[in-house]
Amino acid sequence: MSESIYKVIELVGSSPTSWEEAAKHAVEEAGKTLKNLRIAEIKKLDMRIEDGKVVSYRARVNISFKYEP
Repeated sequence: MSESIYKVIELVGSSPTSWEEAAKHAVEEAGKTLKNLRIAEIKKLDMRIEDGKVVSYRARVNISFKYEP
């Protein structure tokens, strides 16, 4: 069995509708340029507020992918 190394990066996704969509957006955008995505971990959720109303949801996501030098 060979050993593997994984790199972890932090991204912030946003959505006007939900935290789930914000996290999904971050992962799907990362998948456009990174190969071998493995795990996505939600680290923090927050909301942007304007004039007392929620205008967007944000998800801070750690994503790991296989490191290949």
